[in-house]
Amino acid sequence: METRQRLARAPAGDTAEEKQAALGYLAEAWAEARLDGIDGDCLAQACLFTALAELVSTYGEDATSRYAEGLVVRIRNGEFSVDRRNQ
Repeated sequence: METRQRLARAPAGDTAEEKQAALGYLAEAWAEARLDGIDGDCLAQACLFTALAELVSTYGEDATSRYAEGLVVRIRNGEFSVDRRNQ
């Protein structure tokens, strides 16, 4: 199986509801940190480090680096751009 497919495929316990709950936890922690005065860029860097460390721990360095390479196109295509007016 291709590495990117293995990384993109959710483990058996991951459901849409579980992912939505995870996003809720992260959004809550993010908001709390911002209220405590933590800079958004600092939070983003810490989150990226933590997420990549988890992926490396789970899938290994090669698979994670291939996954990260795919993020370049997705970022350029605007997949992570949000309309800040709605936040």
